[in-house]
Amino acid sequence: MPSIFKQGDIMIGGIFPVSNKEISTTSTFEREPPGVACAGFDLRAFRWTQVMLFTIEEINRDAELLPNISLGYRILDSCASPTNTLRAALTLASLSNEISSTSFCPPALSAFVAESGSSQSLAIATTLGPFQIPTVSYFSTCACLSNRAKYPTFFRTIPSDYFQAKALAALIKHFGWEWIGAIQSDNDYGRNGIMAFTEEVKKFGVCIAFVETVLRTYPVEKILRVVEMIKQSTVKVILAFVPEGDFYPLMKEIVKQNLTGIQWIASEAWITAARPSTPEMYQAFGGALGFVVQKMAIPNLNPFLSNINPYSDPSAAFVKAFWELIVGCRPVSPGTDTSTEETNKICTGNETLINSQDVFFNVTELRVAYNVYKAVYAIAHALHQLVFCKPVGVNKTRICVNISDIQPKEVTYHLQRVNFRNQFGDYVFFDEKGDPPASYDIINWQLKNGQVTGKTVIVQTFLFTFIFYQLHSILLNNKTLKYVPTSVCSNVCPKGTRKAQIKGKLMCCFDCIPCADGTIVNTTGAADCTPCPHKYWSNERKDECIPLKIEFLTYHEPMGIALTVLSLLGASLTLVTMAVFINYKETPVIKASNSELSCFLLFSLFLCFLCPLTFIGRPTVWTCMLRHTAFGVTFALCISCILGKTIVVVTAFKATHPSNKAAGKFGPAQQRIIVCSCTLIQIVICILWLKLNPPMPDKVFRYSNKKIVLECNTGSEVAFYAVLGYIGILAVICLVLAFLARKLPDNFNEAKFITFSMLIFCAVWITFIPAYVSSPGKFTVAVEIFAILSSAFGLLISIFAPKCYIILIKPEKNTKRHVMGINTTKKYDLNVKV
Repeated sequence: MPSIFKQGDIMIGGIFPVSNKEISTTSTFEREPPGVACAGFDLRAFRWTQVMLFTIEEINRDAELLPNISLGYRILDSCASPTNTLRAALTLASLSNEISSTSFCPPALSAFVAESGSSQSLAIATTLGPFQIPTVSYFSTCACLSNRAKYPTFFRTIPSDYFQAKALAALIKHFGWEWIGAIQSDNDYGRNGIMAFTEEVKKFGVCIAFVETVLRTYPVEKILRVVEMIKQSTVKVILAFVPEGDFYPLMKEIVKQNLTGIQWIASEAWITAARPSTPEMYQAFGGALGFVVQKMAIPNLNPFLSNINPYSDPSAAFVKAFWELIVGCRPVSPGTDTSTEETNKICTGNETLINSQDVFFNVTELRVAYNVYKAVYAIAHALHQLVFCKPVGVNKTRICVNISDIQPKEVTYHLQRVNFRNQFGDYVFFDEKGDPPASYDIINWQLKNGQVTGKTVIVQTFLFTFIFYQLHSILLNNKTLKYVPTSVCSNVCPKGTRKAQIKGKLMCCFDCIPCADGTIVNTTGAADCTPCPHKYWSNERKDECIPLKIEFLTYHEPMGIALTVLSLLGASLTLVTMAVFINYKETPVIKASNSELSCFLLFSLFLCFLCPLTFIGRPTVWTCMLRHTAFGVTFALCISCILGKTIVVVTAFKATHPSNKAAGKFGPAQQRIIVCSCTLIQIVICILWLKLNPPMPDKVFRYSNKKIVLECNTGSEVAFYAVLGYIGILAVICLVLAFLARKLPDNFNEAKFITFSMLIFCAVWITFIPAYVSSPGKFTVAVEIFAILSSAFGLLISIFAPKCYIILIKPEKNTKRHVMGINTTKKYDLNVKV
């Protein structure tokens, strides 16, 4: 295996993915298997190897860190493959040809600086853990590597994905993205990263629409399937937790299909990679956001990189490939046959890197390379404390541990306790899980002068608690984002609606259902509606509780006005009729109709017409008690008068000759007794009603949820229907008696009019009961008033209209001769007042 090697008193191993792809071969077991073949020279990883060399040389020149002790190294290529990483680790852990050829007693490797990929680091940590050989990774972020029970000798100088997952989840929550997609690499890094991220975003109610998997070795068909999924999805934000090498094939296909309009969220593995940071990629990935470790400028590194030369050490590994990539020609050693190659591809030997403008030589924003730098220094400080038994800077009297006796487990012990501040002011230490303090920068891809650059916003974590420092305002004020995109499965529900989960879909996909009557939502995106308090109801938009409308029959509304007018009209007609009767009291028609009972009847009808006025207006205690009792007593008086008239009519017309004494038994005194006794019974019923359970004003909610109906509660239903029943009994008796006298002489037979009036009265009150029970709210009162007025008008018109007609219109018929009926064969005693 090609390696970079230098002998030292203490040896450190290094494994870097200088090649980003391993060429797989099939062993037939018939011959010795071929050596490892790798392809795809990775300029970024090669710089990491050079940073390790530079750091070791810097440490060797330091008179305090490891005085009189030289660090040596051996660096191998992992080809970004777990299997080749394992091969490299076992090679470094065993005695090598280089070491055995230059040292009689070769020192073993004290520690490793490895590796970039999490899967590769897992292979190293699992294999070397039982041997207590410490490994410090510079770019492996998988949270699984923090398991001290499984990987007791693993350390790293890059924060765990546990912190990155929390940071990414906080970023998603901050911008209100609820519907996102995710792409993971088919390895431990991608799977564990997305798993940790999923657990975090679920706490914020974020839904992941899909999780697709990619790998650099995947066939084109799988890449196209992922692109098709992205095109069909409605997500506008996608997290790619993928190393740059695995993500690059998918990126090229996305750009090829011109798939734009997506906000990409990047993991630290590709957001700062050089290969995808091109104007072509910017078309689809412009504005990508991601977290990266802090950057640093390492002084004197640029001259060190510029001094790389394939001619100074022709056998140095990886240098020729680097030179060919940077300079553009292939260096050859003297005496090499180049006759078969093109002349313009052969280096002349005069090429130099001094004025090269390649990004390789830009050492002002080093991130992963700075992690390599810190990893080497952490190992050096651990070795210092092991060898000298005192911290750096304290006067050292002697070496307390023989260099040849250094055991890897002792290095592990001291590496766990490393705590120092480097020349850049950063504290380097590891927690109990081997993780460093978490510190991130937010990177946003922008295009500047034709080049993709990363606008940086610093967001730090201290003591492993993630703190955003006004992230939103920083990004927008610095114009890092032109606008904040939205990504939701369903738009936020407006006020007055609630979220209803769609069966079979994620929780972020929902319908907006209007709140039921009586419930409201006065915020957007609510999951449930809130019931309105008592005496309140929801408005039409269901976003506010409003007081219930108070409803009762008023004098100001059309119905109240109409009923009031009818009531006053009936009372006025009654008074007019009474005036006519008083004015014409000596006429035969008035005498024949019993003027005293007629006046009592007109007075009771007057009260009946005024009774509805107590039903209109806001119910009070007094109006509720008055309306029902006044109604019952006035109508009892009215029907009692009619009953008295009916009895007199029947007895008078049944007397066949003057010597008949039946009519005399029902004189004025008896008539008064009938009226008073019948009315008194109703008065007693009403007194008991008011005494035991009187009517009271009540607020009724049962008719409608949107209003409160103010009405009079009858109190005792038995008493109410007893009042109505008693009036009904009197009316039936009148009807029966009048019906029996219906065929008496026609000239002046009041029984027919009484019969007709009682039929109207009974019909009105029979229809009143079902209408009263079924009418809602104020219409119940209106029905009762209508029944009172209808029956009163029926009695007034049926009984008194014919008499008034004769008196006012046909006075010629208002004679004793006409009333006696000259043509009749029977003689009647007209001295009896009927």
